[in-house]
Amino acid sequence: MSNQAVHLNSVYEEAFRHYDPTRPVPPLHIIFYPYIGINHTIRIRGASCFVRVGEICRDMPLDGQRGLAFILVGKLFRRKIPREANDAYNAFIKSDDIRERATVHKRERGRKVVTTSKGEVYDLDEIFAAVNERYFGSWIRKPVLTWSAQKTYRILGHHDATHDTVAISKSLDSKKVPQFVVEYVVFHEMLHIAHPAKNINGRRYHHTPEFKKDERRFLHYAEAERWIEQNVSKLRRAAKRK
Repeated sequence: MSNQAVHLNSVYEEAFRHYDPTRPVPPLHIIFYPYIGINHTIRIRGASCFVRVGEICRDMPLDGQRGLAFILVGKLFRRKIPREANDAYNAFIKSDDIRERATVHKRERGRKVVTTSKGEVYDLDEIFAAVNERYFGSWIRKPVLTWSAQKTYRILGHHDATHDTVAISKSLDSKKVPQFVVEYVVFHEMLHIAHPAKNINGRRYHHTPEFKKDERRFLHYAEAERWIEQNVSKLRRAAKRK
């Protein structure tokens, strides 16, 4: 067993004893796994505990590995996680270098589902061009535009900067949905391009004050927000019917 494996086993044993000192530590099986992005899992199977740590954290310092161990085992026990564990782990994964590496991993290994920009009712290419000209002076470079593969209601639009894609919920491609609502959702996702997310004190902010101020420039802002709020239950029923 390598020195790293010995250290990992010791910190997970320490975490188990911290949360339940009366219970024997189960046999541990800890591996690094090529997850896309920053992901980790912990599972109890039979009498053993299986831990998969994202490959991107292979070179994380021991204090960060210890923090992650306390986080994963704490979630397993549904217990409060020590602040110092969160701080040690976050100091590594929220660094600019790791965020950049995670983005590269997602771009190289990830798979983005792209259907078509031409829906049964609305054409996203046409809507993007019109919104871009009216609100952005046509300066935003067009990303890949696609309707989602499935109808959704919680998320009506999503901008994926990693894959340069804007996906709009298929739920909105309907004659029952006013065009200004589709335009508003596309406009909202375009604002994510105009106002990239900012990292402030280790936290990532997508809807900055500048973003929210610009959002209100949409001609039918209040009307679109009201329509979405009043029709979310209809969108939910339609999504569940599929």
